[in-house]
Amino acid sequence: MLTVKFSNTGTHPFLYHSFCIKTCDCLILIITLLSSISSTAATPSSTMKIAIIVAILVALAAAQQEPVAIVSSNSETNADGSYTYAFETADGTKVEESGSQKQVGPKPEDIGTVSRGSYSYTSPDGVVITVNWVADEKGFQATGDHLPTPPPMPEHVVKLLADLKAAGAL
Repeated sequence: MLTVKFSNTGTHPFLYHSFCIKTCDCLILIITLLSSISSTAATPSSTMKIAIIVAILVALAAAQQEPVAIVSSNSETNADGSYTYAFETADGTKVEESGSQKQVGPKPEDIGTVSRGSYSYTSPDGVVITVNWVADEKGFQATGDHLPTPPPMPEHVVKLLADLKAAGAL
C-alpha cells in the first residue's frame, strides 16, 4: 500500500491504481521471460531465486513511488442499497462507479448488485486509457479502445446461423 496525500485532509492509505497495472504488467512480463529462458534447465532452487529477485525488484519499484494527491472524491450510499462514488487524482486517474440492487432470480430474496462504471489513467506512452464496464447478471463486461476484439465471423458461419434461425432451430 502507498500513502496518498489528500488535498485537504492529510494522508490516507490508498492502492494507486495505475501503479498496480504497471507493476502487474511488468511482473507478468518478467515471469514470462524468465520462464521461457529457464524452462529447459529450471530447478526448484533456481525458480525460488528468480522469484525472490522479482519480489525484491517489485518492492523497490513500489518504494520509489511518490504520493499522489486526490483532487476530488465523492461517495453516496442510499437506504435502498444504491450507491455512487467517484474520485480523481492529480495525475489524471479517474474512477467512477454506481450500482443498485436488482432481483436476479424468481424469489424476492434473490437480490444482487448491478454495477457500472469506468476508470481512466495515462499510460507510460502518454495515451489516456479508458475502460467502461458493467457488472450484472450477465457477468463483468469491459469495453475500451485498447482492448482486443474478436475477429469477424466468417461469412459462411453468418449464413449458417441465419438459416438455422429462419428454420426455427435457434
